[in-house]
Amino acid sequence: MKILVACEESGTVTTELLKLGHDAWSCDILPTSGNMSHRHIQGDVVSLLSQKWDMIIAFPPCTYLSNAGACRLYPQKGVLNQERYHKGLQAKSFFMQILNADCPKIAIENPVSSRIFEMPQHSQEIQPYQFYGENHPYTKKTRLWLKGLPLLVPVESVEPIGTYVPAGTGRKDKSKYGFAKRGDDSKNRSKTFVGIAKAMAQQWT
Repeated sequence: MKILVACEESGTVTTELLKLGHDAWSCDILPTSGNMSHRHIQGDVVSLLSQKWDMIIAFPPCTYLSNAGACRLYPQKGVLNQERYHKGLQAKSFFMQILNADCPKIAIENPVSSRIFEMPQHSQEIQPYQFYGENHPYTKKTRLWLKGLPLLVPVESVEPIGTYVPAGTGRKDKSKYGFAKRGDDSKNRSKTFVGIAKAMAQQWT
């Protein structure tokens, strides 16, 4: 299958697809941090959506859509941050371009979004500990929007020991979270867990 992995700088999903013999390509505005630079297209993915793909798996930016940033949308009670709201609308527009692409199989991953953006109904919610979770027994709720693809079925699920990136005082007990290095949080939180990437590659192809 010819597969586009959109907005992926890590190359995690692309690598799992290549292991199975698929013609997979990652694309991001950033250079890849993985080992598949020969399979990475650095640039705007919008220009690739009109090409013929058998499947698109996408991880569009969630900074302005995520419910985790809701407090910044309303820095003062009842007062909407118009600049951040506009950026959120732009992010939703980009999300919808991918979801509405002319491709028979599409999967988009994003965290829980703020209600104000009225995102389309998601297909499924997943957690890292549900997919080969022994190596990452943490909670980090993620939503999937699927077109022409089945729901992911948990594989080798384990009991979670804590959240992946806790806030505030939760950072003090490092035995109960996966990653919480200040400064690089946003980039590292966006990386796909290998277990989830493996499940995507195996179950969707």
